[in-house]
This record gives sequence, structure tokens and C-alpha cells, in this order.
Amino acid sequence: MTINFQLGITKTFPCNYLPNQHERLLVATDERLQDGEHYGWLMAQGFRRSGDQIYRPHCELCSACKSLRVLADQFSPSKSQKRNIKKNSHFTITISHQQKPLYYALYENYINTFHQDGSMYPATIDQYNSFIDCHITEQLYLEIWHEQQLISVAVTDVLNDALSAVYTFYHPDYNRHGLGVFSILSQLSLAKEMKKEFLYLGYQIDDCKKMNYKNRYYPHQVLSENCWHTVNK
Repeated sequence: MTINFQLGITKTFPCNYLPNQHERLLVATDERLQDGEHYGWLMAQGFRRSGDQIYRPHCELCSACKSLRVLADQFSPSKSQKRNIKKNSHFTITISHQQKPLYYALYENYINTFHQDGSMYPATIDQYNSFIDCHITEQLYLEIWHEQQLISVAVTDVLNDALSAVYTFYHPDYNRHGLGVFSILSQLSLAKEMKKEFLYLGYQIDDCKKMNYKNRYYPHQVLSENCWHTVNK
């Protein structure tokens, strides 16, 4: 795809992930980019979204954020990932194509329990809507249920050739079940079922504990110097 489009650059502000660092973002401001086809193309260039804002890190002194996508059709779970699947096999997975009102209480509990040191604390309904809502591309919601209780939601974008894991939140009482990992494994299974080539996991940041788990799914590709490099086990 060849297109001339406009990008904006934010001011520099303190980094949310690395201490003593500052970040700056490229933002896709051109209205022609605000649809599923162009968003899929932007994802392949290392962009992501928060709400309807499409962005990519554009820091002057740091390149720690590496866009990562798993090759869904080639993915093979590790021994620990197989154990995770077995451990959670009694849960029920359902797919919703629309957001449900009961999601917010789960999100609020998750943010206020696990992310009190983050920029999304304390959770509010306005902040939740601005973060989760999207008019750019199709979405689905991978729900995990324990009997009659909703315990996890993985917000997922649907692209022409991929799924994109936007955000997962779960009930704190189920923390020991590794629902974050289980959600990714379920999204990979869904991507394969939907014949999608990739599952985008966002930015791998090796020196950030909350953001350095994405390279544990093989094979995957990392975007570096505008080229995708495949990493096998």
C-alpha cells in the first residue's frame, strides 16, 4: 500500500514503563487511516491503538518497545503452556461480538487490585470506555467463565490477516490460574481457527516486568528497523 498521510507527534512525557525514561508517540491523525484495512496496514508498521487513537512509540533516546506478533498458524505451545491449558480446561470459553455492561465491574476490580501504580488507576467508567471502545475495526471479546461467573475478558481486534490482543482483565481471585497466559493461548487457537496468520501482542519491553512476557510464544516475529524478524525456539 502506497499512501501519503499525516502523522502527529506528541510532546515528550515520563515513560509509563521504564524509570528515568521519557516517551513520545507518533499518532495517525489522518482520517483516511481510520478504518480496518488501513489499521491492519498500520499494525504491520508497528502501530497499535488505545480507543480510537492509533499510535507508535517514537522516542528520541530509546527503542526498547518492540512490536511483536506470533505466527498463529505455526504456533506450538511449550510444556508450561500445555500445563496452563490443562489446568484451566474446566473453564468455559465463549466469544461475544459486542461489549457487555457486566465487563466494567470486572475491569474495575482488576485495575484497582493489580495496577495501583499505573496510569489507569483508579478505574472509572469514562476511562474504561475511552480505552476499550473502538470504531476503527471489528472487535470480539473472548470471555472465560467459571460456571455462572465471568472471570476474564480479552478484548481482541479483528484484522484481515490477524487478530490483535488489545487488553485482558480478569477477576483477582483467579490470579493463580494464569488467565493472562490462558487468554493468549485461547486467542492463538481462535486465530488459527479463523485462518489468521498472526496474533499481535503489542510491545515487548525486555526491561519491564509487566511487558516482557510476550516473547514466550514461538515462533514469533519482532519488528526492528522496519523489518519483521522471525524468532524460533
